[in-house]
Amino acid sequence: MRRLFIVGDSISIQYGPYLKKMVEHRFHYDRKRGEKEALEDLDNPVGANGGDSSMVLEYLKRERDQGVRYDLLLVNCGLHDIKTEPVTGEKQVPQTQYRVNLEQIVHIAQDMAQALIWIRTTDAVEDLHNSRMASFHRYHEDVVAYNAIADEIMTHHEVPRLDLYSFTRAFGTTAYRDHVHFTEEVCRLQAAFLAGCLERYS
Repeated sequence: MRRLFIVGDSISIQYGPYLKKMVEHRFHYDRKRGEKEALEDLDNPVGANGGDSSMVLEYLKRERDQGVRYDLLLVNCGLHDIKTEPVTGEKQVPQTQYRVNLEQIVHIAQDMAQALIWIRTTDAVEDLHNSRMASFHRYHEDVVAYNAIADEIMTHHEVPRLDLYSFTRAFGTTAYRDHVHFTEEVCRLQAAFLAGCLERYS
């Protein structure tokens, strides 16, 4: 039975328990550790929350240097990268750095894993998000732009992509339980979508 390992943001933490149950007959499921710590504040990238692309890159570097290897590695980052300072408009990770980080993530991950899969970043509905979150903003146009960068890089390196963005966006604004996270039912549906996509890799 192949080992499935996930490095992702808080969205992956929330659909994770459902995904684990759906694939445990086909995969040994595991993820970046520290779920309890991460769940205390889903906007703070600690523990199981992979955070932005710079944080994911550093995590994978540390794991590689310790000799860690994966069978199937699912990776996502983007929502933390597009965090925008409301006054200055500065991004947490600008597009140019995001591109550099993703190139390095792909090279390191492919060296560590038998198979690498990228999960496209879910949307940020700015009217909903920015009316509920004063400390930082997110914008739909940034999700589109950063997903486009990831699409280009993953296509170039022949890394499969799972389009969680389009799948989840179809549910509209009723899918959200807060500024960016989803209801339990949508998390379950996200897991079912991903589980179906992963059947070919078992």
